[in-house]
Amino acid sequence: MAKNELDKALELVDSEIKKSGLSRREAFKLAGLGSAAYLMGGTQSQANTELKASEATGKILIIGGGLAGISTAARLANTLSNPDITIIEPNPKSVSYQPGTTLIAAGLYTKADIDYNTSDYVPKGVTIIKDKAIDFNPESNSVALESGETLTYDFLVVAAGIALDYGSIKGLEEIGDAYTAGDASKILKTFGDTGVTSVYNVDSAVAMWDQMQKFIQKAKNGQKVKGVFTDPATAIKCGGAPKKVMYLTNARLVEAGARENAELTFYPDGGKLFGVKEYADAIEKQFIARDMKWNFNHNLVGVDIAKKTAIFDKHWQEKGAYDKDLEEYEMVTKHLNVEVPFDFLHITPPQKAPDEIGKSAIGSAKGWVPVNKETLQHVKYKNIFSLGDIAAVPMGKTGGSVRKQYKVLVDNLVSVMEGKEPTAKYAGYTVCPLITDIGKVMLAEFDWTAKPTPSFPLDPTQERYLWWLLKVYLLKPMTQYGMLSGKA
Repeated sequence: MAKNELDKALELVDSEIKKSGLSRREAFKLAGLGSAAYLMGGTQSQANTELKASEATGKILIIGGGLAGISTAARLANTLSNPDITIIEPNPKSVSYQPGTTLIAAGLYTKADIDYNTSDYVPKGVTIIKDKAIDFNPESNSVALESGETLTYDFLVVAAGIALDYGSIKGLEEIGDAYTAGDASKILKTFGDTGVTSVYNVDSAVAMWDQMQKFIQKAKNGQKVKGVFTDPATAIKCGGAPKKVMYLTNARLVEAGARENAELTFYPDGGKLFGVKEYADAIEKQFIARDMKWNFNHNLVGVDIAKKTAIFDKHWQEKGAYDKDLEEYEMVTKHLNVEVPFDFLHITPPQKAPDEIGKSAIGSAKGWVPVNKETLQHVKYKNIFSLGDIAAVPMGKTGGSVRKQYKVLVDNLVSVMEGKEPTAKYAGYTVCPLITDIGKVMLAEFDWTAKPTPSFPLDPTQERYLWWLLKVYLLKPMTQYGMLSGKA
């Protein structure tokens, strides 16, 4: 997308803002910003967003050159008078625009729309090494690389993202771990031309659009078909994505005049449609209106691709033995394997920190990098910070969360470099532009209070064309020209 397209998109947004009775100036004022930066959440961070020159020095090593890593490096380079920053990143496409995969899967974007070369976004003065960190020794401030080299650091930032754990699902063991912008050959070979899909890899999202069209064509031909959409037991990046692809499949079926021949069912491991009640209630009404079904407490544990059957662990609680001392019943979790036939299956894989980090000395028993959720400083090693998908931060695995986190992290890292205590705080802000239809988005903004925190005086539970323009036209250039330069 060329930069002039941002101006064109802003004009579209202007017209929608005015329909709501606001001028752009008023909207920006309400959002607490003077530019399009409000699009990734404008009022929720307590961090200082003004760049201040610092004479602090130290060798900074950043693990991961995706959105979180590059944005952090750029802001540090803009802040420090004499920066010494090195990024370790094996993937030359690590900054590709991951939120666009849902739009690729529905035929609204192409791969070219989100496929970027990381080298084009490396900040001036920052060194990037095409390698992988495989071992961490925080006691000696050193990191071993896959190439055999060992690097030392004064300060470490871990922004390595998340691994897609397809291999933990029976029937998908050959895939093993995968990555959103990484090689999809094992995924595509295993899925084949069977209706099994996943939006969580760029190339598998491309294949998903092909499978979706075939699914729709069957329904259009009069065949009764079943679409199954999963949501796993682990934390995942972009928690709204499993529902977005279901909404978009529904929209394409309606567009084709074939919706009545398709049954669409959502199978989440949890017992809610969304973690924030107000948005969960709104989603339930939207599902009912669209005749989309759901079955709570179903975790995908296996796929028989040949038989086109998904196997779920259905789990629930029942009363067990009575404890006379506590005067209450023990609650016992029960399990039952349920086989569900499908014509179209969207898999949201279980997700985890890459093993070489999650199981290392800087990881934790749960696998993530343990940090103070407000300062993003490691709970044990004060010269280590982490952000993005890999950090053990609740509700923080979205690009909108990263936009808040990297400013807090830079403020705090610079403070530590200057011999001060970290004082900037991440308030848990998360934004999820939940696509509910082609041309409609519900902008779910919230924080650790688990309450809506809208940036505008508009009902946040309503689907709006305004937020569709934001999602499809503005967030991408905001990321390219704002976050990746360390300024948005």
